[in-house]
Formats: sequence, C-alpha cells, structure tokens
Amino acid sequence: MGGDKYVCTLSPELLQRAKDEINEDPDRREADIEHIRDWLRHQPHINARMDDWTILRFLRGCKFSLERTKEKLDMFYTCKSLCPEWYKNRDPQDKKLRSILELGLVLPLTGRSSREPLVVIVRPALRNPATTDINDVTKAMLLVMDLLLEEDETVVIRGLEVVLDSSAMTWQHAAQMNPSVIKKAAVIMQDGYPMRPKGLNYINTPEAFNTVFNIFKSFMKEKMKRRVHIHGSDMESLYKEVPRDILPVEYGGTNGTVEEIKNYWLQRLDARRDWLLEDEKFCVDESKRPGKAKTSADLFGIEGSFRKLNVD
Repeated sequence: MGGDKYVCTLSPELLQRAKDEINEDPDRREADIEHIRDWLRHQPHINARMDDWTILRFLRGCKFSLERTKEKLDMFYTCKSLCPEWYKNRDPQDKKLRSILELGLVLPLTGRSSREPLVVIVRPALRNPATTDINDVTKAMLLVMDLLLEEDETVVIRGLEVVLDSSAMTWQHAAQMNPSVIKKAAVIMQDGYPMRPKGLNYINTPEAFNTVFNIFKSFMKEKMKRRVHIHGSDMESLYKEVPRDILPVEYGGTNGTVEEIKNYWLQRLDARRDWLLEDEKFCVDESKRPGKAKTSADLFGIEGSFRKLNVD
C-alpha cells in the first residue's frame, strides 16, 4: 500500500460490505486509527508499525472493536518476538529460504471477483522432509501471507478461503508436525492475524494426513471447526465450496498455472524485500512489558495429554 496515510482503494460494493459486515464507518475511520496509534505509543514494550494501513488492517480484522484491536496487535507482535524461528532472517533472497519459496507452497490466487473470499492454495508437503525443517517451511509460508495482507486491501473484508492440498504428504512430513508446532501455528493464525477465515478445504488427503489433522482440530476454535471441509480426492466436492474458474489449470480451473502464480509471488517478494527485512524489527520487548512478561509457555503451552503424543 505504501505511504503513511491511508488512501482507500475499495470499490463502492466493498465499502458497503465493510460497513455492513465489519462496522467500518468512513467518517470515524481516521479517529479510530488515531486512537489505536495513540494507544500503541503508550505501550513501552511494543515496537509496532504506526502507519494508517497497518492499524486499519487490524481494526478491520476486529470489526472495529477498539479493545479487540489492542489485544490482537499486542498478540501479533508478541508472537513475532516469541517465534524468532519464524520471524527472523526473512530475506526472500537468502539461498535456503529461496529454495523453499521456489517450491510454491503458498499460492494466493489473484484476479477474481471481489464478492467472494480470496482463495489461497497451500501445499505444505511439496518439500523433502529429510532436507527441510518445519520451521523454515513455516517461515516461508508466513512470508507470503504477510505480503498478501500488506498488498491486497480487499482480503480482510472479503475473507480468506484456504485449499490445503496434502497430496504429497508422507509419514515423515506428519512426524515433523508435532503438537507444539501445530499449537503455535493455530494460536498465531487465530489470535494474532487480522484475518477473516471463511473456509478450510482439505483435498488429496492421504492416511498420514489424519494424524496431523486430528491434532490441528483440537486447537481450532469452534467457529473454525464448522468451516472445515474434507473433500478427499473429490474435486467436484471442492468446486461446491470454491468456484472452479478461479482455480489454476492444474486444479481444473482457468485462472493461470501454478508456475505463473508462484512466479508472480516470487517477484512481489523481491519487490518488497526492503519492507520484509525492515519488518523484523517490529516486535515486543518483554523486559519493558507493564506487569508480568509473557513467555512461550504462556502463549503456546501444550496441554499434558499432548506431551506424550507420538506421531511417528
């Protein structure tokens, strides 16, 4: 979006949706942004981005509840600090990270109707589990998601529909998806990000997938559980949830190829490299938090029953 001052690029239709669905009032927008900015200035432990667009994104993700926005911003920056393995050293031109980004594990689909949610295809198992670490893979996936939220103003209003393709998943992949990693991902996505998830569609699900999914489900909020659809290998079932024409050719659609979509996002990551590198410094300093400092155990502690769970 660029610049510190927010310039609205929404269509009249999306502006109306923002009003109806997330309580956005254009006459109050600036005052709400300023209220949150002033609050952030008074948080000694949070070093946050202060531009209009970042703050507005969180306001929209919290339906303009000022209190919820404050909680989510604190949570977002706290998660970044407590997960350095996912949020530090995020140079898209780093050799190791680049090799993972070039697999195209996350494919946000552009060029579609603004009436429907934005669709993202996630292919987490397209990697060699012997040579790649789950933390490096998660870092690469979050990098693309952060850029998507920064660049596409419509996402927070339209919501997000995820298609998770597990076709390449093996038991080796499943073994790396241990409960602590899954809990961390669930907390960050559900409590830290200003997203409006509309659906989670699982396709091409092998046997190994069930182990991971059952752990994931245990950390899902009830609302999210109701939005889960497991299609197996039945693409016609998927098309009932996701319009076929907006999918890539490889998935039976007409919206470009996987290679084209992947290359588009690689170009965007390179174009916004400075923004991504700068982004590392925005986090919290727990030594300055008023009251008690937060730890990983506070945020991501695993219930006792999962500590013994073995997914091998």
